Amino acid sequence: MESVVQKEKITAPAPQECPGRAPWYRRRLLVGSLAGALALAGGVVVLCLPGERADRGTAPAPAPGARAAVGSGVPAALPGLAVLIDEGERRVRRQPRDAGAWAVLGAAYVERGRRTADAALLYPKAERALRTSLKVRPKDNADALRGLAALANARRDFRAALAWAEAARKLAPARWTTYPQLIDAYTGLGDYKKADRALERLVELRSGPAVLARAAEVYWDRGRREDAQAALADAAAGASSPAEQAAWLERAGQLAWERGERESALRHFRAAVRLDPDLRAAQAGQGRALAALGRTSEALTVYRVALAKQPLPRYALELGELYESLGLSRPARAQYDLLRRRVREDAAGGVDGELVLGLFEADHGDPASAVRRLRAEWRRQPGIAVADALGWALHRAGNDKEALKYAAIATDREHGGAVLSAPYAYHRGMIERGLKRTAPARRRLQEALRLNPYFSPLHAPAARAALAALGEPRDVPPPGP
Repeated sequence: MESVVQKEKITAPAPQECPGRAPWYRRRLLVGSLAGALALAGGVVVLCLPGERADRGTAPAPAPGARAAVGSGVPAALPGLAVLIDEGERRVRRQPRDAGAWAVLGAAYVERGRRTADAALLYPKAERALRTSLKVRPKDNADALRGLAALANARRDFRAALAWAEAARKLAPARWTTYPQLIDAYTGLGDYKKADRALERLVELRSGPAVLARAAEVYWDRGRREDAQAALADAAAGASSPAEQAAWLERAGQLAWERGERESALRHFRAAVRLDPDLRAAQAGQGRALAALGRTSEALTVYRVALAKQPLPRYALELGELYESLGLSRPARAQYDLLRRRVREDAAGGVDGELVLGLFEADHGDPASAVRRLRAEWRRQPGIAVADALGWALHRAGNDKEALKYAAIATDREHGGAVLSAPYAYHRGMIERGLKRTAPARRRLQEALRLNPYFSPLHAPAARAALAALGEPRDVPPPGP
């Protein structure tokens, strides 16, 4: 089935139509019906962004939808990406001076690398394609600049991402698709005020599911849990393709999980997998929720499926810790070996894996090595996640006094740590326990278990044991008159 659904920029007073586009009111009516029909047919809903032209009669059906997705932050299905990449490679061989084709191809490589974790192969290809686009068209090439920003964010190189995204914004300040890259870069660098301002500008320029989903991430980071939940529910309801709806459902599942809502998280993750069986994040999420529900055999199965297709180091760490919690040391070590190997392989694609490697070394390897790695990471990109990890590594290395400084950055609102995170609260509670600060330690450990009693198969039991060891607070008589 071959269809093109084209979507207007809602904020524009008089949208410019692509050649052959239906009027906006007809397109709006068609979105829902065609999305359902394509879902049944296993197809992809195609979007044409403002200012883009549809290649009529030449592109295979999935490619235009994937083409729009890779430039707009709307998730694309893997089959559509495969078609787009094949088409793009043939196009640039025929027309090597086509800067736009090189930019689309580079963005498609980034998205496929993100979906498959094949960073060592695909990210260098993406960089070559995007830089070729800039070489062919050095000026007025916001698409290539935005693609390089997306690549840098995928590699966790947030300083480079910010530089590329700022260049793209300077060139085309009204192009809404640049602002999600700015938000990711600012967040990775710990500049939450600028991330908030970038979101405000994004909302001024655009509405719709992709913007709602992006807003939900910022809301969650700022501790606005209900707002985040509502925004993701609206994003999923308004999605225009199965792959897009699956992505927003997966993120809603993450939020439910972080609230400790095991059954709700599992429902969201399962719904996402039904819509997009290639969404490994949802499969790993199922593993998390099933383990928390005590359905260990099922949890191990879905984790292994996710890792087989998308061997991300963080999935290997989660599965290894699940094995360890079950007393299965040999399979746990196998996952930890996989984690180390994948971090090395990803580094060949330019991916910064120091955060997950530092967390692993702090708990299962060499805490002193973790401190060295995470200190360097903090100097490069001082985000909240790095502050939490560095504080935890310092605690594990026996330096609780310095550890508390970084744990405070990750958890105190005045330092920017507004996100409500059970692991962050647990880490700070254990650090304060090490400093004999009994009352603060008790409050933080209680907070961790209140936020999510199942946050880790290893650390949640440790939090309960530490809390029990601290005992109940003593009754202190009120001060006299």
